[in-house]
Amino acid sequence: MENMYLVAAVWISLALLASLVSVRVGISVALVEIMVGVLAGNLFTIPEPEWVAFLASIGAVALTFLAGVDIDTEVLRNKLAATLLIGFLSFLLPFLGAAAWAYGVADWTGDASLIAGIALSTTSVAVVYAVMIETGLNRSDLGKVILAACFVTDLGTVTALGLLFAGFGLELVVFGAVTVAALLVLPRFTRWFFRQYGERVSEPELKYLFVVLFGLGALASFAGSEAVLPAYLVGLVLSDTFQKREELARRLRTIVFALLTPFYFIRAGLFVSFGSLVAGFWTIVAFFAVKVATKFAGVLPVTLAYGYTFRDGMYTTLMMSTGLTFGTISSLYGLDNGLITQQQYSVLVTVVIATAIIPTLVAQRFFLPLKEIKKVQIEEDR
Repeated sequence: MENMYLVAAVWISLALLASLVSVRVGISVALVEIMVGVLAGNLFTIPEPEWVAFLASIGAVALTFLAGVDIDTEVLRNKLAATLLIGFLSFLLPFLGAAAWAYGVADWTGDASLIAGIALSTTSVAVVYAVMIETGLNRSDLGKVILAACFVTDLGTVTALGLLFAGFGLELVVFGAVTVAALLVLPRFTRWFFRQYGERVSEPELKYLFVVLFGLGALASFAGSEAVLPAYLVGLVLSDTFQKREELARRLRTIVFALLTPFYFIRAGLFVSFGSLVAGFWTIVAFFAVKVATKFAGVLPVTLAYGYTFRDGMYTTLMMSTGLTFGTISSLYGLDNGLITQQQYSVLVTVVIATAIIPTLVAQRFFLPLKEIKKVQIEEDR
C-alpha cells in the first residue's frame, strides 16, 4: 500500500521548488511547475495515484472558474467584436492549418488529422490566467479581453470535437439545458446565499461554490463534455458578484494556487517523454511552427486593426498561442477511441506542452505590456 503522505510530500516539494525557482528567475510559476514536471518525470519515477489526478482536475476547474470571475462584463461588452474575432480566428486558422499539415504533409489519416487540428487549435485559459494573476494584468482591459478571447477559442475546440466525433445525444441536451438554467438562476441565488451565510469561519461560501462546480462538472462528464467548460461560464455570470467580494476571491485563489494548481501543472509536465521528443523531433517542431504561425496569422492583424500597439498585439498573440487543458484532453480522446496512435499522441501532447511554455516565456521576457501593468498599479495606489 502506498504511503499517501509520502506521495503528497514529493509533489508539494516539487511545487515548492518551482515556486523558489520562479521567484529567483522571474518566470511565471505555472511555467516552472510544468518544466519541473517534465524534468522530474523523465529523470525519476514520480508516483501518480488516482487522487493526484483528481486534485489536478479540481485545480483546472477552480482555475478556470477564477478566470471567468476576473472578466469584467462591462469591458467585455465594450470590446465584444474584438474579443469574438480574436477568439474565433485563434481557433479556426490553427485548426485548419494543423489538420491540413497532418493530412497532406505528415501523412496522417483523416481522423488523426482532425484530432491534430482540434488539439492544436486551443488556447490555455489555465496558463494565461496564472500569468495574468502574477503580473496583475487580470485587472487590466487588455488582460480581460485576452481571457475572454481564450474562452471563445476553447469553446470552438469543444464544439468541433463534439460535432466531428462525440455527437449530440440526450445526455448533452440535458447538460446544456441544466447549465443554461443554472446560469440564469445562479447570480441572484448566490447573492442571497452570500448575504445569509457569508463571512463565517466555516467558509460556507466556498463550500457552496465547490458544490456548484462539482455538480455541473459531474453533469458535463456524464454528457461527454469537460468540467472546465461550465466552470468558466459560472465564473463569468458571477463576476459582478465577486467584484464586490474581493476578499472571498482572494481566499479562493490562496487555496487554488497553494494546493491545487501545482498538481495540475506538474502533472501536465509528466506527459512529455524525452524518448518521444527525440523520436518525433522534426514532426513536433513542424506542428509547433504550424500552430504558432497560424495563431499569428489570425490574431496579430486583428489586434493591430483594433488599435493595439505592436507590443500589446504581440503579447496578446503569444498568449493566445498557448495550449494545455483542451489540447491534452483532445489528444487523449483521440488515443482512447483509436483515432490516433500512441506515437501520434506523444507528438501532439509534446507540442501542446511546448506551446504552454515557449510562447508564454517569450511574451513575458520581451513583450510584457508594462504600460498596462503600471496603469493597474497606479489605480490600486489611489
